[in-house]
Formats: sequence, C-alpha cells, structure tokens
Amino acid sequence: MKNAGKILILSVSLAIGSAAVLSPVGTSQVEASSTVKFSKKSYISTTNVNIRSGPSTKYSKVITVPKGKTVTSGEKRGSWYKVSYTYTSKGKKVSKTGWVSGSYIRTASTSTVKFAKTSYQTTSGLTMRTGASSKNKKVITIPKGKSVTSAEKKGNWYKVSYTYSSKGKNVTKTGWVDRGLKEYYRYSTTKGTNYYTKKQSNLHSTPDTKKKEVYKIPINYKLTSTQKVINSIGQTWYRASYKGKNYYIYAGSVSTKPTITETAIAAKTHLIKAKVSLRKTADSSSSVVGEVPSGKILYPTHKVSNGWYKLSYGGKTGYIAGSSLQEVRTGDPLSSRSGYQFIDLRKKSTVTATQINNYIASYVKSTGKTSILTGKGQVIINAGNKYGVNALYLAAHAIHESAYGTSQISLGKNNLFGFKAYDSSPYISAARFSSVDKNIEYIAQEMKTTYLNPSNWRHKGAYLGFSTKSMSNARIDTRSEGMNFYYASDPYWGKGIAAHMGRIMSYNSSHYTNVSPNTTIPAVPSLPSGSDVFPVDIQAVANKEMKLTNSRGSTAITKSIQKGTKFTLLEKTNDFWVKINVGGMIYWTKSIDFVFYKQYMSVKNLGRSISTSKLSVRQSANTSSTVVGTLYLNNYVHLILKKDGTLTMDSTKTWYQVKLSDGKIGWVSSKYIVRELQ
Repeated sequence: MKNAGKILILSVSLAIGSAAVLSPVGTSQVEASSTVKFSKKSYISTTNVNIRSGPSTKYSKVITVPKGKTVTSGEKRGSWYKVSYTYTSKGKKVSKTGWVSGSYIRTASTSTVKFAKTSYQTTSGLTMRTGASSKNKKVITIPKGKSVTSAEKKGNWYKVSYTYSSKGKNVTKTGWVDRGLKEYYRYSTTKGTNYYTKKQSNLHSTPDTKKKEVYKIPINYKLTSTQKVINSIGQTWYRASYKGKNYYIYAGSVSTKPTITETAIAAKTHLIKAKVSLRKTADSSSSVVGEVPSGKILYPTHKVSNGWYKLSYGGKTGYIAGSSLQEVRTGDPLSSRSGYQFIDLRKKSTVTATQINNYIASYVKSTGKTSILTGKGQVIINAGNKYGVNALYLAAHAIHESAYGTSQISLGKNNLFGFKAYDSSPYISAARFSSVDKNIEYIAQEMKTTYLNPSNWRHKGAYLGFSTKSMSNARIDTRSEGMNFYYASDPYWGKGIAAHMGRIMSYNSSHYTNVSPNTTIPAVPSLPSGSDVFPVDIQAVANKEMKLTNSRGSTAITKSIQKGTKFTLLEKTNDFWVKINVGGMIYWTKSIDFVFYKQYMSVKNLGRSISTSKLSVRQSANTSSTVVGTLYLNNYVHLILKKDGTLTMDSTKTWYQVKLSDGKIGWVSSKYIVRELQ
C-alpha cells in the first residue's frame, strides 16, 4: 500500500474588483489627533473594507480586506484603528499594515470555540504556549511540517496536541499556538474494492462535505475504489469513478456487500419445488421458524434483493430462497375444493333444457350474434342421459369452447367443443361434424370413454379439475388433475367451465351428495367422416422428410419427399390424413403432426374468410370497385402468388389478389382474411 500525504490549504482570497467596498461618510477628517495604544486585540471585518496608509479616507488604499476576515490592532486614533492583516498569496504568508474605520470592524470573540477534532500540519516552526497569548509561557517549539490535532480555538489561537519521540518513547505536549496550521488529509492507494451504497448517497468533489454534493446515487449502487482518504477530522472516504470522473464517497455510506432490501410484489402464485425451511431472515444461516412442504402453492408478499422471498405458511411468516420456488399459473382455487370444479361429472344433473336455453338466449340478445346452440338444451340433456354424463357440465363445456355457439370453429364445422383443435392451427385441425346434434352426442360419448373412464390413460379424475403451468407453459404434473390435465392447455379451463355451470344453475352440494355416479362405459365412438377441401393450386413446401402412400389409410410407403420439395395441398381429413399433389401425382400422407405443423410444411397462399357477413370480392383494390364474387365466413380462398413466391397485394398492402373457385380474379380486404398454415 502506498501512503502519500496531501494538504488542503485554507487560504484567504483577495476580494478586489467587483465587490463593493464601503468608506464611512464624514470620516475624511481625523476625529482626534491623539493616538491611543492598548493591548493587542483581534477584530473581524463586517464588510469589504479598505486599509489605508493613514487614519482618513484621504490616504491611499493599501489593500481591501474581505468581509469576515480577522485583523489585529493595538492602536487607535479617533474612530480609526491601526491594523495588521495577514493573508496567503502564491503559497506564502503576506502581512499588510494600515488604518481602517472602526465603523467596519467588530471585536472578535475571545471565548473558546470547540469543534470536531481536526488534524493539522505546521507551516513553519511554531511556539507552543501554556495559554492563548504570546505572554504565556513557552512549552515547546514544534518544527515545520509536523502533525498536530486540535478541537478548540480562542481567537486566532488553537489548542493543540503534539506527539513526538524522545529517547525512544512517545511524548505528547498540549498547549496553544498562534496560526501557522493547515488541515491535513492522508491519502493511500488500495487494492481495487467494490462498494455498495447502503442508502441514497452523495458523491463529492473532495473527501469532505465542505462543498455541496455533485451527485446523488441510489441504494445498492456499485462503485469500485482504489484510493482511501482520511480527512482532517478523521473521516474515511473512498475515491471512485462515476460517469468517467473521480469523486469521493463517505465510508459510512457504503458496504462491501449489497444492502438487503425488500420490495412488495403483486400477488402471484408460486410453487414450492421441494420441502424447504422457512427462516426468520433472508439468510440460510438464519433461525428456522417453520417448514413448507413440497408442492404447496403460495403467494409471496415481498421479493428480497438477494433473491429470497417473504411469505406466510401455517401461521408463520418468514423467508425462503428463490431457488426453492417458481412462479406458476394455476387453476387450483387453493382455498376450497367444493363447487362444480370438483363434482363427479358422471353424476346426473337436475338442470332443465329451459335453464340452458335461457342462458344462451341471454347472450345472443345482449350481443346480437348468431348461435348454433340456440334451442339445443334438450339435445344436450338427452346426450348426457344417454351416456351417463352430467348435462349441466356438457352444456357449459360447449358454451365455454364455442363462445356460446358463435365461434368460427362452431359455425364453420359444427364443432362446439374445439375437438381436435390444436393451438398451432385451431380451425384447420379441428374435426368437422355434419350437424350440431351429432357433435353434442359424439362428445358426450367420447368424454365418457376417455376422460371420465378410470381405465383410460387420459383419466386424471372424473371432474373438471385444473392444471398448473410454469411461466414457459410447461405443465407441472404433480399440481394438475382432472380433465384439465390433458384436455386443455389453459390452466383455468376447468374453472371457466365451472363458472358457466354456476351461472346456469347455482351450485348446491345436496344435489350430488346422495347421487351415485354412472360408471357404465360405452363403446369408443367412431370419428365421423369429414374433411377440409382446399381451393385449387394451394402451394406448399416440405420442411422435413414426409412419407407418402397411394391411398388414404394405407401403410405401404410409395414415395418419400425431402425437405424443400414443393407440392400442392388438396385436402385434410378429420383423422389427419392429408392429400397432396407432387409432380402431377396424387398421394396421401399422415406424416404431418398438426400440433407442430410448421416442422413439416409451410403453405404459401391459403386464406380463409373471417368476415361474419358476406365478403365482396372486387375487380380492383378499393371498395367502390365492381363486385365480381362473394366469400362467406370460413370459406377458403386461393391467394395469388407473384413469380418470386410472395403474395400479390396492392400498393397499400391492405388488399389481397385472389382466385375464386369459378376462376375469376379479384381483390379482397386483407383485414377479413386470415392466412392458414403459413
């Protein structure tokens, strides 16, 4: 470590020029001709005042003494005092003698002033005396450049302590010295150390508070220091760089470790990943106040700056490490397991067709939308009774999945339950049914043979239940149950359906207490025949190898196409066979997993109308152009490609050029067209 002494010199600046200097009115004549001498005293200038060569304003100016400076005098003539004024110029002490009017000086206080213990260095050899006067007895002479400390002052005299070595021993003398001192700061180079502010802190241009702070920096701000300073009053400061410049921060404002702070957080569900101790403070060495079992879902109230969380469990409040829990989304109501979300869906409901129909009709009336569920209450009850499925659940399931029978999938495919609709391509992947009634009966039978069948792999409880998902949407199996486990990716799916059930018919536990579940398992229903037939010349490209057969359902591989192969998309069936044209030849494939269809193919020009009213196809790309054709909700349409393989659009990029089934070419607004399988 290097130590280097640096001195902060307290000097007096000359106030000459712009500062106003006052001369007393009517003092051009000496008030008395006799000179009076008295014991030397100290005086303080009350304003900027001129020292003159004689006791009158007629005499020339010697120097201007700034306001608040000390002068000494032992002689007076009339109202004028003969004074001596000492100041520093170019590092040297300079003394001037002359006369000033008594109107602009006052007697300096002779009382003792105490202040914080301060280190000084002598600027010349100083005589230490037993009292604050040159008349007092000499104690010792302190050589130039020696360090002394003082915490008391009387006029211009400082009471100091001086320690020196004599005959191998340290000797300390205490007494009074007259001026000749300058404050002493001790600087030392240190190994680079990181410090963190313990609160909002100030940065200064010097290692003291004599000047206003330059910057305020926030709590836990990291600074790196390579210099330590002990200033004249014994405070430790550190030099650190901030915004490209060096500043000083008080050691008491920083720590080598970040300050632990707590921030209140919004109520969010967190899963305890493994059994963990609940500790008194956010530290692994803190005392244990309780234990939290694995799998519990809790609501932390605060996050701690060191990564810990504050929470309550079992009547105890404490802290656990952030590595012990993870934020999740869950449909688990946590507080209670009573209600429709947890009833056995194999138990019969007393709901009536009128209650179901009225609930749907109320939605239709308030929105003005068309619903294919209108008047289907009895169809739902009949299907539920036939297969031993709770009809209230069946109605709520259909309502929830189809937006009361108004969704595009329900209107376009008579599919009220989103059956086989995958998030990646919901409309195309969804199964197509010949009628609403057949769809309702099929789903009642399907649910009973799978999700409500204890022997089926999809069975995770014969109730709606819930799922729990990580923030990356991965299901947490140990915290997921019921139909919601497999049926829906939405962790709140079960809760949503239960809410519809409660609005159709208020929950009453007595309706299910003495009711036995229907445990009869019907035959697995056959998937209805149905398919999506696409417009002519829908262009696609393979994204990976695909196995092809000559006919639907065949296991004999006729051909394989590789990544990059172009083909025409023709048809997709309910059981996910896809008909394509490769090089003028027709093939079928079941290689495409529609959950991840983008891994298998990209379709360039398949559009679908999402307009709820008929969509006009116009001759030109504007609404005033002649209508050449019409598209209806969910109609597929061929989007015309340019030679470079991109879609043909108008200059505003808001209209698509399309080719209709009758071969006509026209334009449709892009806001009513959704691109499929792109």
